This record gives sequence, structure tokens and C-alpha cells, in this order.
Amino acid sequence: MRRSMKLAAVVLSGSLGMASLAACGAKSTDTNASSGSSDGLKVGMAYDIGGRGDQSFNDSAARGLDKAKSDLGVSVTEAEAKTGEAEADKETRLKNLIDGGYKTIIAVGFVYQQAVDKVAKDNPNVKFAIIDSNDKDQPSNVTSLVFAEQEGSYLAGVAAANKSKAHHIGFIGGVQSELIKKFEAGYKAGAKSVDPNIQIETTYLTTPPDFTGFNSPDKGKEAAQGQLDKGADVVYSAAGSSGNGAIEAVANAGKLAIGVDSDQASQPALAKFKNSIMTSMVKNVDTAVYSYIDSVKKGSPFTGVKLFDLKANGVSLATTGGKIDDIQDKLKAATDAITSGATTIPTTPAQ
Repeated sequence: MRRSMKLAAVVLSGSLGMASLAACGAKSTDTNASSGSSDGLKVGMAYDIGGRGDQSFNDSAARGLDKAKSDLGVSVTEAEAKTGEAEADKETRLKNLIDGGYKTIIAVGFVYQQAVDKVAKDNPNVKFAIIDSNDKDQPSNVTSLVFAEQEGSYLAGVAAANKSKAHHIGFIGGVQSELIKKFEAGYKAGAKSVDPNIQIETTYLTTPPDFTGFNSPDKGKEAAQGQLDKGADVVYSAAGSSGNGAIEAVANAGKLAIGVDSDQASQPALAKFKNSIMTSMVKNVDTAVYSYIDSVKKGSPFTGVKLFDLKANGVSLATTGGKIDDIQDKLKAATDAITSGATTIPTTPAQ
């Protein structure tokens, strides 16, 4: 009788764990995960606003997760963020992944830092990775996966200044944060290294605690149109899926756009605008995600802060469409100067 009761309790516990995952918007992409199997490595991913399908930041993380599932045989579950959600919602999402049996969790985006710190402290046996954030006081079971966005953006600025016929370009940031300022700083420094007198428009869509600037294509479109009206002919957006709206406005005006995070000229959802996407500053979040999962699976997980810079192929410029083929010599010179240390890129915009 006691054995039967114990078995029933185990089954009930597993059912409650999966119910909690469903409640937080999690979706399993592996049969072992959906059955609650504890065999092998189980990885939970908590997305930033926009989630899988944003054609940008989250999709890059998703590619790394998909590769780990395919190549490493890990079980995975994904949990989606909600626009305008409270901090408690992020904590609940992470806790529900743990309750579902996921002891390796990747949080996509700096907005998770507070939640990760709290939940990781309460669950020292769970390994956490957070993308794009580094809290010096974070628990030892949290690893930061960060990028040298300023280096890739510097190259984007070099490309923009070389391609602009009006000597007038634009930058759109999704949320005015320390992270996005790195994109702005690098872009402006790169452009001015080519053309010191170039005019640069700057627009931020929202400021914290409003993070909808990463998931508002209409705001991106409006901001880009405003910069185009002022005379900009190349516009770089570091704004998540809001950048899709900016790309649309730029394409409709017959000007040039620079995408971000993923190679946006190769994204099916943006196919009709691909001829206007000059390049994309690719942040290889997929490489970071896969590398982290691989390190955990091998028993030697990354710890502390893991930087993916230009030298480590953490950032790069996409060449799809061939629109920057004619300036590859200039981009290579700029790249060599960065990787050799001859050029140091600022992380905050010049005043």
C-alpha cells in the first residue's frame, strides 16, 4: 500500500511539474522532455520579449538551442516572455523550468538579471547562463555570456559611412540601456573613422522599465521614417523585432538598412526587403548558447564571464546579397586594427 502511494505521489509530482511549465508558456521540443524523463542533459531556455520568431536576437539563441538538441542530444524546453510582464513573472518562469526537471537554464536577455540572481541563489544546484548581462554580485552558479557589440557595430559604422551618398546616417535603439549604448557607440565611432563630418541621427524607442521598444515594429517604422525624412540614407537598428519595421520603412524609401543580431537579409519573413538590407551586425548568440550547453554536457561548464568578441567570432558582418563586397578591403583593415588592439572601441557614445 505504501509503495502504491509513493508511486502515485511521484506521478502526481511529475504531472504538476509539467502543468507549471504549461502555465508559464513553456513548450517542449523533445519527446523526452515532454514525458518528464530525467535521462541525459535537460536544458530550459527562457526567451526575451519577442521570443522565437523575432527574426533577430531570440532567433539567434534558438538556433544555438536547436543545434545542441540535434548534435548533443539534449532535451529542451522553451518558455516565452510576455510584453509588459512583471518581474515576478520572470522569476516564476525560471522556477517552473526547475520544477519541470531542468537543471541547466539559459535566460535570453539582460532583463532577466534580477530574476536569475534571485532564483539562482535559492537553487545552488541549478546551472544558469544569462545572455547580455553581467552582475558582479551574481551567484557562482550563474555564467554571463556577453559580446563585444561595440566591435561589430564599429564595422557596421564603417560600412554605413562608405555607402552613404548623403553623408547622413541613422541609428535606432530599441531601449535606452547600457547594452544598446554599446551598439550606438561602436556604430558612431566606426562611421566617424571614415567620415569625421558625417551626420548621425539617433532615436531610442523606449526607456526602462518600458522594454516594448524591442517588440514594436510600428515604433521602429515610425522612427526610421523620421530619420529618412531628415535625410539619412542608411539606418542601423539595434531594436529586436522593432527593427523589422525600420527595415520596412527604409526599403519603401529605396534606402539602405543594416540589420542586427541575425543575418536579416536571409530571414524568410524579411525576404521582400532583402534587397535593401545592406548587411547585418550578426551577434552570434547561437555560438554562445551551443558552446555553453556543450561545456555543461562535457562536465566543464563555463563559469564567471565568457566574452565572445570579434577575435572569437562572437560578432561579425553578414555578406548576404553582396552589397558590401566592394568595401571588404576597408572592413578587413578595420577588423585587423580591432583584433590587434591598435583600435579600441568605446562602449559609451561620445557626447
